[in-house]
Amino acid sequence: VRSGTPVLYASLGEVISERAGVMNLGLEGIMLVGAYAGFAVTMATGNPWLGIAASFAAGCAITLIHAFLCITLMCNQVVSGLAMVLIFPLSVRYFFSTTRWSISRTSS
Repeated sequence: VRSGTPVLYASLGEVISERAGVMNLGLEGIMLVGAYAGFAVTMATGNPWLGIAASFAAGCAITLIHAFLCITLMCNQVVSGLAMVLIFPLSVRYFFSTTRWSISRTSS
């Protein structure tokens, strides 16, 4: 139950946004980018409050990109949301694999 709570909150937010007429299928991608940003800032600064703020800022930035694509450019909401699930977490994963936070996979 504890590990399903974040997904439950995302699902609740999706239900509210769908009632408003906006379909956002990229909630998992937004949550992953926020988690990665929060981890990176917390590790770099040692301050968990800055990590929470960075997580919030990263999630807002990704959501603004989705809003710009769907509202201003009139892109399909399904395609934009699924692109957020696929593209953003993979790019963040690449960033972490090339920086000092990478985890070596050598056996000892």
